[in-house]
Amino acid sequence: MNGTEVRSMIQIHLSLRVLLTALPCLLFLFVNSIMLFKLLKKPLFLESPRYILFGHLLFSDSLQLLLTMLLYILALTMVRIITCVCVIVIQLSAITVKMSPINLAVMSLERYVAICFPLRHGTIATFRVTCAAIAVMWTLASLDSFVQLFLFFSLSARSLTAQQICSKKGVFQLQVYVIINQVFTVVNFVLVSVIIFYTYVAIMIAVKCRSSCAHKAKMARKTVLLHMLQLCLYFISSLFSMINSSELLNLDPAAAFYIQPVLFLGLIILPRCLSPIIYGLRDQKLRQVFKCNFTFVYRSSVEPHPRS
Repeated sequence: MNGTEVRSMIQIHLSLRVLLTALPCLLFLFVNSIMLFKLLKKPLFLESPRYILFGHLLFSDSLQLLLTMLLYILALTMVRIITCVCVIVIQLSAITVKMSPINLAVMSLERYVAICFPLRHGTIATFRVTCAAIAVMWTLASLDSFVQLFLFFSLSARSLTAQQICSKKGVFQLQVYVIINQVFTVVNFVLVSVIIFYTYVAIMIAVKCRSSCAHKAKMARKTVLLHMLQLCLYFISSLFSMINSSELLNLDPAAAFYIQPVLFLGLIILPRCLSPIIYGLRDQKLRQVFKCNFTFVYRSSVEPHPRS
């Protein structure tokens, strides 16, 4: 096999890998986009803090899917881009990664207030408070990135207009970046875990003490339990990213070609795609929107055109 055939085979394998990665991501983005569009279209969803937080979770997860897919494809194809653009994309991706667990914690707190303080829920969980909570979430999720950017501009001597292959290892090469990321990730997950566990226990106690709202409390308890499941998947995803960035996971190149796409889809992409399924099928109002839209899409794709 000569050099031309080898390059051709590598190109085919690379194209196949990009295709297998991009198609599931685009499918999940399509589902998230439809759910988010319907949330924005209905005034009922825009007035409820619960659905506003859910819409924000969909937005951050969709943004994370898009940026992660972009970074993965850029790393595979080894396309060179301007350093400043690469830094912005990497840090924005890092912010959205930390955003999802914080969003789950706030959603659990909203359910906690609704069940444990039903008379005060209307005054606590208002539209203004929800918007303020979203602003605080973005601030907390950005702390890690602000620290890394400050160190990057202080310590890095490279030109921001130079072109390079966009990867986190290639841009943030110092070990201090890895340590900062690990510290913020661990603190983030510990605090979020404490909040979700506390709200779950409090709602369980409310279920046992109150019989008047037992069904609503049980639904809230199951929702918080699903938040805990999502948090575990987010933690596994972040743990894999930390191990991969610290180069503790050294795979044989031949095995990595088949294993890395599976790990990428299963540990990085899948946890970001559970929100529309969990809420779209469990919540009665969202279930109607979910079934209506996707049944319409399916019927439109299979229904034959009328004969003229």
